[in-house]
Amino acid sequence: MTTTTTTGAGTAGIAPPPAHTPPSTHTPPPTDAGPHTGPADDERLRRWRLVLGADGAESTGRTLTGRDAAMDAALTALYGDGGRPGGRGRNSRSAGLGASAPSVARWLGDIRTYFPGSVVQVMQRDAIDRLGLAALLLEPEMLEAVEADVHLVGTLLSLNKAMPETTKETARAVVRKVVEDLEKRLASRTRATLTGALDRSARISRPRHHDIDWDRTVRANLKNYLPEHGTVVPERLIGYGRAARSVKKDVILCIDQSGSMAASVVYASVFGAVLASMRTLRTRLVVFDTAVVDLTDQLDDPVDVLFGTQLGGGTDINRALAYCQSRISRPADTVVVLISDLYEGGIRNEMLKRVAAMKASGVQFVTLLALSDEGAPAYDHEHAAALGALGAPAFACTPDLFPEVMAAAIEKRPLPVPDKEAHR
Repeated sequence: MTTTTTTGAGTAGIAPPPAHTPPSTHTPPPTDAGPHTGPADDERLRRWRLVLGADGAESTGRTLTGRDAAMDAALTALYGDGGRPGGRGRNSRSAGLGASAPSVARWLGDIRTYFPGSVVQVMQRDAIDRLGLAALLLEPEMLEAVEADVHLVGTLLSLNKAMPETTKETARAVVRKVVEDLEKRLASRTRATLTGALDRSARISRPRHHDIDWDRTVRANLKNYLPEHGTVVPERLIGYGRAARSVKKDVILCIDQSGSMAASVVYASVFGAVLASMRTLRTRLVVFDTAVVDLTDQLDDPVDVLFGTQLGGGTDINRALAYCQSRISRPADTVVVLISDLYEGGIRNEMLKRVAAMKASGVQFVTLLALSDEGAPAYDHEHAAALGALGAPAFACTPDLFPEVMAAAIEKRPLPVPDKEAHR
């Protein structure tokens, strides 16, 4: 049996086994290798016992009591018998959470007592995926018990249409808490980074000394190189300007709201609200599946934006880009950010033609396969390669990198693509 999550030190440092690994595949350290040498051996056997569940009692010689027994019960309820509710088997944990809201609420309280927040979030996601507990999130008392995170917000948004009125206010409170936490984390750095980029994008030809862009100045004056002196005579200076309030860039965020993009929708909505708060930017936010919805009017409140989305359904990227293209009035000053896994259900060739046309007109086009803290996403590699050939490399982006990506697009310099080889 292998573990899926590593936790902190102390009594919380136990990881549950995944469902796909039979419980019998792990063999604990032999207990007949001699007498225990001290607390370290005892702690090692304790951990093995918690990992193995009830089957580990005989092989480890450990009996759990008190807090350890309660932790074992919480793990067993979720990971017993491969996560199948009510499952029974001689060689597996067998408890399950059943369909009782009170028992699930108690379990949620237990795991918050025994495990750190990062592990609680993983266990909640596993409970929703493995035990089919999404429906229970439609009950207010359940929402009050869960640990709120981006993935929970995605689940709530997918349940939005089925959510009873008695639950909606609680759900909005949960979503708002996560959104406010994200804004605190991301807003200041995003505004600072993009303000600098907007300043530098306003180039002037007679800059003051501290505003000179030396890289561009040297390139512009290479014809004036004096080999005998080893220097360039800068006849023409290029500098950074200071963006006036009237100088604006247009940003269009075009977000795929298919079910696999839930975390990206959450982050993109937060960033959309941050960008919309900057006077030097004019921001438009568009979400799509097979239909296209413009949520720009709701950008002052990202919670309203999120509840205006409808996760799931098909994907028609071509239709979404056609709408975005129709809203472009200043191509040379426009950045279009497509956030999608590129599984196109529309007309592929038309989609690529639209991207090529926008780039030819001067639009800065950015393709993000995901905007989240997750690992490498699943995406259509053929479409990603086709966009890369058009000069619009497709890559996954973390929220921390997003301000740098936007700054590069605004300044029309190469994008900071992480791990270029993986995204060719």
